[in-house]
Amino acid sequence: MFWDEKAECMNKEEKEKVQLERLQKTVELAYNNVEFYKKRFDEIGLRPEDIKTLKDIEKIPFTTKSDLRQAYPLGLLAVPREEIVEIHASSGTTGKPTVTAYTQNDLEIWGECIARGLTMAGAKKDYIIQNAYGYGLFTGGFGIHHGGNKMGAITIPISAGNTQRQLDTMVDFQSDILTCTPSYAMYLGESREKAGIPLEDINLKIGIHGAEMWTNEMRKRIEKSLGIKTHNIYGLTEVMGPGVAQECDEQNGMHIQDDHFYPEIINPETGEILEPGENGELVLTSLTKTGMPILRFRTKDLTSLNDEKCECGRTTVRMTRITGRSDDMLKIKGVMVFPSQIEKALLKVSGSTPNYLIHVTRPDILDEVEVKVEASKELFSSEIRKMEKLEKQIQASIRSETGLRVDVTLCEPESLPRSEGKAVRVIDEREL
Repeated sequence: MFWDEKAECMNKEEKEKVQLERLQKTVELAYNNVEFYKKRFDEIGLRPEDIKTLKDIEKIPFTTKSDLRQAYPLGLLAVPREEIVEIHASSGTTGKPTVTAYTQNDLEIWGECIARGLTMAGAKKDYIIQNAYGYGLFTGGFGIHHGGNKMGAITIPISAGNTQRQLDTMVDFQSDILTCTPSYAMYLGESREKAGIPLEDINLKIGIHGAEMWTNEMRKRIEKSLGIKTHNIYGLTEVMGPGVAQECDEQNGMHIQDDHFYPEIINPETGEILEPGENGELVLTSLTKTGMPILRFRTKDLTSLNDEKCECGRTTVRMTRITGRSDDMLKIKGVMVFPSQIEKALLKVSGSTPNYLIHVTRPDILDEVEVKVEASKELFSSEIRKMEKLEKQIQASIRSETGLRVDVTLCEPESLPRSEGKAVRVIDEREL
């Protein structure tokens, strides 16, 4: 199914024509109305009329999260304030939050992108969406809500948390779609089992999960525990919010809405443009956002692009599952490790669960890593010898995946902290 088949299935020539026209218009808007971009362009002698081809985008300097923080709160507006109708922001856990502002037209485009994603996941107008992303400054809840409204579907704005109410809502309203972070979806699945609610009593068909990294192994656990087919969704506050990209039913990469967001992959160390299929840092340019347009934003997310036509019929470029962030990579004993690698390793071992915590310390001159993993209820109640065997199996799996020898501690089921939003997976107490 398609929400906008013409836009989602354009041939290469049509798409590049649309992208170039929109890029040129956005560059002109940013240069003429945003002092930050005018100064950046003038410093290198670049003018809007110099963008004659899509390749000319490489002449434009990158925009970073630091740039957005320095412009806090509304220093990057490209329109008068009276045209702004909604504002969202990141959590700001590592400094000033990054803010994004929307005109009414921006909200229409946001809703359009989400509606495309819902449709490619199999949503129908008569479906009920249980929206368990957080509402507020976080873009997740409102993004899905705008898309549900665009589709004309029923959206239950339940937000994150209150797990018993979530389960009651699933049963009472027979929700068709669950939208939330993957870690919370996993927790809801566990809670359903703990409450003794049979899968037959709920009507969920589709899960749309994002806002944090998750592995295919975790996908399988969620699908089994809730009886659904899950779809990865991608977005970021700085560019728009959720809906920049999403998986279709093929589950073979996330379709970037590339008539609205122009993607590039760069070498995170050198800034060099990489070819399709090569893994690197995703850079995004908004092509239609007018309230606060963003040019060549360095997302820090590591992925690759596939520009081949998908089996679903869409020609939009696809991005692979995020393997990590260039700024959350852990350097341990000289080895570069992503938390997702450890998750992938432990989920390969039967008897473990997707609930884990990586604790990194440096008591003397050497790094020490402890991975706490919740054991399954069946195994935790078993004999000590079996638990010790499982710890060694997880150790071996992590070493095979990362090259690191770590300490593994099996924990009692439900003993590690749960998150209703983004899960905290790493505690790094080293003084680096």
